[in-house]
Amino acid sequence: MEDVLLGHPSVAEVAVTGAPSDEWGEVVCAWVVTDGVSPPDVDALLAYAAHRLAPYKRPRPRAVRRLAARNPWGRVRRTELR
Repeated sequence: MEDVLLGHPSVAEVAVTGAPSDEWGEVVCAWVVTDGVSPPDVDALLAYAAHRLAPYKRPRPRAVRRLAARNPWGRVRRTELR
């Protein structure tokens, strides 16, 4: 999923984790950093992913968020992405 979302022109960086879900137990959650030029458009990202990913691999509408948590080396702190 990360490679697919990175193919979107307004996405600069992506991290994918699982997020708790009452219905499914856990769902795919995509954390994105935009290119800084285009505002983040969740609907456009979901539509882009829908054409390129199987339904069970697609992020849910409320699970596309802004990426912020990083360690001192600039790596994403996936344990804090919830």
